[in-house]
Amino acid sequence: MASVVASGEGAAPVRVDSWIWSVRLTKTRSAAGAACRAGHVRVNGERAKPAQTVRPGDEVRVRLDGGERIVVVSRLISKRVGAPVAAECYVDNTQQQGGRSHDSGRPERGLSSSPWSEKGGPRSG
Repeated sequence: MASVVASGEGAAPVRVDSWIWSVRLTKTRSAAGAACRAGHVRVNGERAKPAQTVRPGDEVRVRLDGGERIVVVSRLISKRVGAPVAAECYVDNTQQQGGRSHDSGRPERGLSSSPWSEKGGPRSG
């Protein structure tokens, strides 16, 4: 395990695409590289190429699936690890988006202003 997780000053540099895959922010390494090439990854506010290195303390922003994850690197890892170990390698500063709004989407049953009842006939009353 010592060869996988490193955090000291003498630790080998880790590529940003490898790191975001290792800490499970993307499902595959190729998806991590593609996100970097598409401009969806920023390190300390600057657009990151896949080979850019990260260090502890760097802020990494990854835009995925319509949302953005904002994490600060706390440990460098070069190989993919289990979720509990991966969660220890960064501090998640992502702003939590509220749940689904009740104003959007299909209205709930029984709250319709339609003149028809739920059974298909006109409402009485």
